[in-house]
Amino acid sequence: MKYRWMVEPSQPLLVSRLASELRIPELLAQCLLNRGLDDPELIGRFLEPRLKQLGDPFALPNMSAAVERLFQARERKEQVVIFGDYDVDGVTSSCLLIEILGKLGWIVHSYLPHRMDEGYGLTSEAVENCWRQFSPTLIVAVDCGSSSGSVIRTLSERGIDVIVLDHHQISHAAPEAVAVVNPQLLRAGGNGVAHGSSGNGANGTIAKHPFQDLCSVGLAFKLAHAVVKRGRETHLPGAQELDLREFLDLVALGTIADIVPLTGENRILVATGLERLRRTLRPGLVALKSVAQTNGRVGAHEVGFQLAPRLNAAGRLETATAALDLLLARDFSAAMEMARKLDSHNRERQKIEKSIVLEASEVVRSRLEGADSFVIVEGRPDWHIGVVGIVASRILQQFYRPTIIVGGNGGEWRGSGRSIAGFDLAAALGECSDLLVRHGGHSMAAGVTLTSANIDSFRQRLDGVARRLLKSEHLQPPLKLDAEVRLPEIAFSSVRTLERLKPTGQGNPTV
Repeated sequence: MKYRWMVEPSQPLLVSRLASELRIPELLAQCLLNRGLDDPELIGRFLEPRLKQLGDPFALPNMSAAVERLFQARERKEQVVIFGDYDVDGVTSSCLLIEILGKLGWIVHSYLPHRMDEGYGLTSEAVENCWRQFSPTLIVAVDCGSSSGSVIRTLSERGIDVIVLDHHQISHAAPEAVAVVNPQLLRAGGNGVAHGSSGNGANGTIAKHPFQDLCSVGLAFKLAHAVVKRGRETHLPGAQELDLREFLDLVALGTIADIVPLTGENRILVATGLERLRRTLRPGLVALKSVAQTNGRVGAHEVGFQLAPRLNAAGRLETATAALDLLLARDFSAAMEMARKLDSHNRERQKIEKSIVLEASEVVRSRLEGADSFVIVEGRPDWHIGVVGIVASRILQQFYRPTIIVGGNGGEWRGSGRSIAGFDLAAALGECSDLLVRHGGHSMAAGVTLTSANIDSFRQRLDGVARRLLKSEHLQPPLKLDAEVRLPEIAFSSVRTLERLKPTGQGNPTV
């Protein structure tokens, strides 16, 4: 596959000034400029992320309402359910909130939907099963709920309140929950929340509201911070002694796994969280690191490619409860047994994934030979819906087009999509909503449910949307290069200097 080489423009005068003022090499200064940082104060904070740089959690939309309802539930001794998603972001979010709220006196339970039986998020089936099991009067929907207006309305009519703690795009109007804590409202300026900015970056890649790219485990941490702050103000037993830093290992794990931009608050949470993860005493994570053989220093790469896949394997093939149980484990021997089981699930997942990728690649290659489609939409009734998201990523890597892969499940097929730069997948699915049973997600990744009879029509509609928004050159993957350097400039000292950009990932690429 040919790449579009994209070398960032050289800015020698600005680079020289920043290098001199900050006493850093010019190559590092150029890389920082490429990431939207041209203010010395912001650069200093970027290079030395500290927890004290985190913003007030109550600055998130509707956070005060969420905390008020939680404290009301504690006072009334209500049954509270943390209703999470089955991926690593949802599982780490659930673990964090269960432990913290439990320590502070809430009656709290967890519910993770079954991917195959109940589908993603607050579906009617999952909510009904949750109610039968716990009879909650308050549900905290974590990593889901932003597109579940009708289900939340039905719950309200039954006297069950819902707090939505989510980062996915909100379809149409926000659901009528007690509180919708979603940074997408910052982007939309919704619910009276104004747009914010963390600075004036050179190209706008990093200069935006610091909360804007938080995933759900980051939001769970902010909610916990808000609860602890309110608890200390009201002399809640245990609030003064609770150390939120102990939970940063979970935050780093979920944030890296969800592939959100590692900038703004995410950078602070991941940088400090990785330090906590390296020396964690949490039995489940110690066991997971042992089974994954993450010897030595644990960084973003090890989390993304060794730890997270094993946790995700639980929800892909069976139920994510196994992953949550591992994170909540208090006995190391039991944790090791759970970790080995997840490792076995992951190997099975890899075999299934490889088989589907090979089959899907042949189908896509044949279809693209007949027509130069701008999107890929493929499905088969025997494709395992637990791995279609990974398959979509692999197919996108091969053909570089917005890709949706679905698998059969009775009359309805479910699947996942992955997108390319310049194509907001969640918004595009909104233009195809009449062909879909349900959909949701964000710009680069989304989920869909549809009938097999609508796949061809859906493919054509989505292709039309892509042709309107993309040009043919956008279907050639970019190879972004930070700078042209002379050979003598490439040395071990240069590499060590660029290490200061870590943790790298989405939004802050490796040099």
